[in-house]
Amino acid sequence: MSEKPVVVLVHGAFAESASWNAVAAELATAGVTALAVANPLRSLSGDAAYVRDVVASIGRPVILVGHSYGGQVITQAAAGDAAVKALVYVAAFTPEAGESALELSGKFEGSTLGGAVVPRPLTGGGVELSIEPSKFPQQFAADVDPSVAALMAVTQRPVTEAALTEGLAEGVPVWRTVPGFFIWGDADRNIPAEAMRWMAQRAEGRVQREIPGGGHALPVSQPAAVAETILEAVAAVS
Repeated sequence: MSEKPVVVLVHGAFAESASWNAVAAELATAGVTALAVANPLRSLSGDAAYVRDVVASIGRPVILVGHSYGGQVITQAAAGDAAVKALVYVAAFTPEAGESALELSGKFEGSTLGGAVVPRPLTGGGVELSIEPSKFPQQFAADVDPSVAALMAVTQRPVTEAALTEGLAEGVPVWRTVPGFFIWGDADRNIPAEAMRWMAQRAEGRVQREIPGGGHALPVSQPAAVAETILEAVAAVS
């Protein structure tokens, strides 16, 4: 390609687009354009459709980066889209057809998320989930400065239970044909590190980087390492 791709950053459940601020700053210093998307967190199919619309509006090659549940979203959003040149999974789910985030998070022991979430009934049916604010720092952001983690707890975006239980659309998952790059922490309490190692190996990721002591909120706690992984993807496809 004659031009660098635009990096589209997709947050996951219990986060929001500002969680990418430090990563975006690192990318800007490296001369790479980034756009942090406000992931609706309502349904996998709907969230992926929205991200596809964002990609279509850019009109340039794109690298999709997903954190946590955002990995589900970028996998579905990229299917059949020639503009997507690489995928970066940041402490993220990398599903096969039919697999949901809830299923993958329980595939290996170690997640303590279930005991930290609280439901909120929705008028239209179903429930949305958020992390109890007092439990958020330890559960989601144990390696983040406590004052920052406390702010993250009150600005978190809830996710519907339906989004977490919806399986990836049928067909060959795009990570089998598009280069994948992976980074995760070995102290993640939302998605067990063993699960993320297994998903990265299954996808034959070009980069498989495990951060010692890294928690779930890697875009906040480890922005330099996350940006480095993204820049490796940029270099691979530029």
